Amino acid sequence: MKTNNNKIDKTNKKTKHPVRKAAVALVLTAGLLLGATVGAVIYVDPFFHYHAPLSDFPYIVDNQLSQNPGMAENMEYDSVLLGSSMTFNYDMSWFRDEYGLDTIKLSYSGAYPRDIYNISSFIFDGKHDVKQVFLGVDVFSYMAETDDVKFPIPEYLYDDNVLNDVNYCLNKDVLMQYIVRPVFNPSKTDLDTVYSMSWLTEDDYSKESVLTSYVPSDKVEEETPADAYLENTAANMDENICPFIEENSDTVFTVFFPPYSILFWNDVQLENHLEATLEEYRLIAEKLLQYDNVRLYCFPVEDVITTDLDNYTDYTHHSPEIAHRLLEYMETGHDEIKTLDDMDSAITKIKSIAVNYDYDALLTSYSE
Repeated sequence: MKTNNNKIDKTNKKTKHPVRKAAVALVLTAGLLLGATVGAVIYVDPFFHYHAPLSDFPYIVDNQLSQNPGMAENMEYDSVLLGSSMTFNYDMSWFRDEYGLDTIKLSYSGAYPRDIYNISSFIFDGKHDVKQVFLGVDVFSYMAETDDVKFPIPEYLYDDNVLNDVNYCLNKDVLMQYIVRPVFNPSKTDLDTVYSMSWLTEDDYSKESVLTSYVPSDKVEEETPADAYLENTAANMDENICPFIEENSDTVFTVFFPPYSILFWNDVQLENHLEATLEEYRLIAEKLLQYDNVRLYCFPVEDVITTDLDNYTDYTHHSPEIAHRLLEYMETGHDEIKTLDDMDSAITKIKSIAVNYDYDALLTSYSE
């Protein structure tokens, strides 16, 4: 029996055409979807990687690691607030009203000195005329290694390599959480209060709140040598902080030591590194006071603030009202450190407050 090969070939061709067309359609659809995603991300640019924010888009700004570099590079400002979560409760409208400065908050939770270095590289890239930098310095963070960051950073948002931008442009979370979600549920972030602890109420700043969450450190018998932290602290100042101060002599760097509550100093003593911590304060002050464009403030001397736990939500973080008071202090020169003798006097006072406070009475009264 003869086989009709021509008929079989024609049948196969008819069968293959729909499959081929479906595959082409699938590829084209995928390409269009990818192109639409890339286009949406570049146009809206929720991390401000390519351009300043669109005037009519309800941007959500809640991701310090991903959004700070873009804000630093592409937004308009003439001054900056830097630091850890100890700077979160500052309202940028205060700087505008009281200093006449258009200030942007570029803080990082738990910021290490290298985090300050990373964002400062964007701030001082030549695009902005930066009049003033407000920098909160947490001494315990300066014990870190000079290249340590608190949290891993998305390198593709911090480097100049356009090829790895695919991690941003084809990122499902960027598309869904920072473009689609705000379109359907618009709640534009107020940059004046960005990163603030807005979920807290006045009742959360209370003695009860602080003592409820406070767990004293375990007692350490062996005292930490007074110079134990100085090598890392000096290296962090020399590599991550001071170069920006030195290279930008027309910018005023207003640096301040935040006022942690008295319970912070209880832990310092229980862990037996009081002298080492105080020496760290002194070294940082010594480094900063070399520069004419630095103004330094030491707020741990404010025992009226630090011993009143109603000013805090935990053993370190103070209320927005205290933040505003500290900004007023900086404006008037209150608690300013102008010389090493001033710093030595401040350290003597801090030590006296820390050593002489009756912690047992505070903790016992609460437990009862």
